[in-house]
Amino acid sequence: MEIETNEVQEREIVAAPAERGSNLPLVILLIALVVWFGFQTLQLANERTNLDEAKGHQEAAMQEAEKLRAQFESMISKTSELANKGHAGAKLVMDELQKRGMPVGSETMSPKQ
Repeated sequence: MEIETNEVQEREIVAAPAERGSNLPLVILLIALVVWFGFQTLQLANERTNLDEAKGHQEAAMQEAEKLRAQFESMISKTSELANKGHAGAKLVMDELQKRGMPVGSETMSPKQ
């Protein structure tokens, strides 16, 4: 009987290390997620900086476009005044503008915001 008891004890000792509950895969997964989110955050911050820079480069062009628009509106209003006074060339220009869908006369163009 002593031999059987020793064999049972040896089997229990050998079987015990099977339950160690390793957290290594979970730790690796969490580290990978933190690295991925960090990378994505840096990429988005970099893209935002590039977008702000591109917007800054367009500011001068937008201001120039607003100046040209104001000059065009002034020219249209003066041409409209001439057409109302009976100038034939001004009437022809205003008719062509109306055919092409440009607002003329008292309804001048306003910048769309």
